Amino acid sequence: MQTQLACVEQALGRFLPADAPAGLGEAMRYAVLDGGKRLRPLLVLAAAEAVGGHQPAALRAACAVELIHAYSLVHDDMPCMDNDVLRRGKPTVHVRFGQAQALLAGDALQALAFELLTPEDGVPAAMQAQLCRLLARAAGAEGMAGGQAIDLAHVGQRLTEDELRHMHRLKTGALLRASVEMGAACGAPAEAARTALSGYGAALGLAFQVVDDVLDVTQDSTTLGKTAGKDAASDKPTYVSLMGLERARAHAATLLHESLDQLAASGLPDTRALAALAGMVVHRTH
Repeated sequence: MQTQLACVEQALGRFLPADAPAGLGEAMRYAVLDGGKRLRPLLVLAAAEAVGGHQPAALRAACAVELIHAYSLVHDDMPCMDNDVLRRGKPTVHVRFGQAQALLAGDALQALAFELLTPEDGVPAAMQAQLCRLLARAAGAEGMAGGQAIDLAHVGQRLTEDELRHMHRLKTGALLRASVEMGAACGAPAEAARTALSGYGAALGLAFQVVDDVLDVTQDSTTLGKTAGKDAASDKPTYVSLMGLERARAHAATLLHESLDQLAASGLPDTRALAALAGMVVHRTH
């Protein structure tokens, strides 16, 4: 995992521009580098490894997913959305560079993600198209952006468990699931294995959000690297507000078992890296 992390960091540093006009490159690099768990890139690479996938394509896909994730954080932190001032232990991009530059940095990161997926050579065209489709769907109205819209529309309202699950399958889960699916798309696994990996990603995506909600009320801002208690202060629906702390923790454990069951059903010879990442998601402290 440390080797994969080093590869991702090196590639991100290479792909992110340092000389974009009027300080835009600096804002983009600030938003992405020197922070973050890199969970999504690690999922891409682990899934690609499990299916014996095309490594150059997988590395580009890993970086593209992280750029989409970073852009979403830049925009989510802005005053028109969550209005947060701390991310990854440092001031958010709009605090550091101003709102206009933050908006542009997010836009530019999103565009760069798809540029990375479509190199002139080295990755088969059909694979490029499939990777672009998976990422676009996960980031758009039927994925991350749609989930955020639901979240913003229900501040101060109580959701049912099904409604909350639907929101987080889109807002958080879609990009995590797509990370696994993109890694699988770098190879040619059997349909049963592809379906199982997608199920693993779906369970893991929900588990991530449940644990995030738990940490928001059990850890401090220094540990989290972002403002603790923000959801409760904003009266947002969460798994903890709906289930209570202990039930939410138990639900995360159940989702971990579901994800591991899906890996077992995949029939792939070695899914240890994916299993380890699932454990890391559920047992993390920040």
